[in-house]
Amino acid sequence: MKDDKQFEKDSSAADSSADSVDEYLQTLGNEDARERRYYSQEQPFSSEEMTRLINEERLNKLLAQSDEFLSSLNSELRNFDE
Repeated sequence: MKDDKQFEKDSSAADSSADSVDEYLQTLGNEDARERRYYSQEQPFSSEEMTRLINEERLNKLLAQSDEFLSSLNSELRNFDE
């Protein structure tokens, strides 16, 4: 009796996994369905949460570093032919 219950539990878990895989595979060919599935899994942030999560000082430093990097890369590319 205990084995039967365990088998049913294992079977239902396997079915749900198989269903998920089947559903995923079906959406692969359908771009719109795939996009809906992807975006349905997103967790939207409120503006208050974003403000709390973003370290503005660090973000500004990273942006300045990226600007410097792109600037130096641009000058290196200009001088590449020489």
